[in-house]
Amino acid sequence: MSISYDHITKLFKSHPALRLLRAESAPLICPFFDKVFIQPNVRFISRSDIVSRLEDMLFHIREIEGEEAYPKNAGAYIDDWSHNDKGWLRKFYPENSDEPYYDLTPATEKALAWIESLTAHSFIGTESRLLTIFELLRQMILGREKDTEARIAELEKKKKELDREIRMVRRGEIKVMDETALRERFMQFSSMARELLSDFRTVEHNFRQLDRNVREKIASWEASKGQLLEQIFGERDAIADSDQGRSFRAFWDFLMSPQSQDELTELLGKVFSMEELSVFHSEKRLRKIHFDWLDAGEQTQRTVASLSGQLRKYLDNKAYLENKRIITILDNIAAAALKAKKNLPTGTFMSVDSLAPDIKLPLERPLYKFTENAAISAIVAQAEDENIDYHSLFDQIYVDKQSLLANINAELSEKSQIALHDLIARYPLEKGLSELVTYISIAGEDNLAVINDEQCVTVEWDTTTGKPPSNGRYTKKKALIPLIIFNRKNYDS
Repeated sequence: MSISYDHITKLFKSHPALRLLRAESAPLICPFFDKVFIQPNVRFISRSDIVSRLEDMLFHIREIEGEEAYPKNAGAYIDDWSHNDKGWLRKFYPENSDEPYYDLTPATEKALAWIESLTAHSFIGTESRLLTIFELLRQMILGREKDTEARIAELEKKKKELDREIRMVRRGEIKVMDETALRERFMQFSSMARELLSDFRTVEHNFRQLDRNVREKIASWEASKGQLLEQIFGERDAIADSDQGRSFRAFWDFLMSPQSQDELTELLGKVFSMEELSVFHSEKRLRKIHFDWLDAGEQTQRTVASLSGQLRKYLDNKAYLENKRIITILDNIAAAALKAKKNLPTGTFMSVDSLAPDIKLPLERPLYKFTENAAISAIVAQAEDENIDYHSLFDQIYVDKQSLLANINAELSEKSQIALHDLIARYPLEKGLSELVTYISIAGEDNLAVINDEQCVTVEWDTTTGKPPSNGRYTKKKALIPLIIFNRKNYDS
């Protein structure tokens, strides 16, 4: 798209990112937002916390520049930055909370990223980006190639290159990447990882905008309910089936895979253990960047879930109003009948012998059934002690929650995460369904695990719950549960 004078004029007047860069308080706003939201990857923060942190920053600035610098209090600045004419902070109220919370808007994050790009780097990496361009071009061409022979030829070419590299390694001719190339690729990885976190806010903003449009249509809709739902679901499918929606869904499915998480954790551990990259070891956020991706993706999923909840609430309210209207009509009919009761018409008003013939066949009548009374003796017989089996009194199922937590902690001490079905394979269920339900309740307590309702797995256990079967044969039971992944980060916190 070409840049015109009118287009730039409109952007400078309407775009929040440009308004932020032109604001007089930009030297205060930008470092504060970077410190509070960007660096620790905080998705939202309460009003009391953000006001307290801004007061601390204002105190240090006024000590240097004087009391006249930024004369308003912290709360007034927060209210000003979250106003619609600014659009730098998003103010909202979470469910079951009377205190407002704040989050960055995508436009503000773009402005902060642009300011960070102005910082002079030690060097500009070009090799890694050129290799990335070549690889992307190859993927596009090979991914759209439908000719079988052409695909085989390309794969054979890759195979020859790999075979040649293997022969060189066996001869001891190993090409090791130098420190400059390592630093260049690490900086590119850091930039792309941070940009990916920024993209989550944009995706969430788009879904939240759809949610806002749905609420506005529901509030002002006057046509039939079917037409409204058809239009809403059409917009929802348009977002989900767009390039952005499909890309986000593919990314989330890949990230939720335990194998992908294990591989990513292993790769990050190896990279941060390299001595050549010791200057970047202070980047603790990048060491656990995949956990930040999980948190950001889960927040986006909750935004999508709120849209479904709004639709369900709309349907429930409509059903309630329709039922209330029917009850009102019935009450009016009953009131009219009571009024007519006192003024009955004279003479024969209406005569009906029967609406239907009343037929009673003898064989349809049930026969009398004698009820036997059980004879209960009031005398309790005493038996010999050695003939009494006490095991049935203690044959109760009790699930020790602490032992299950010990199983989870034992696995997370060696791995960064583990799926529930893998944990059950490592520690088979001894108490059957009761033990499985206890595992699921542990996963739901205080967000100790990530639960993916869209992907399900099957778990099995013996129906004997640890006891020998009475018929000598063991049977299996199965249960279909959502994919549940326990993460070490959740337990460390």
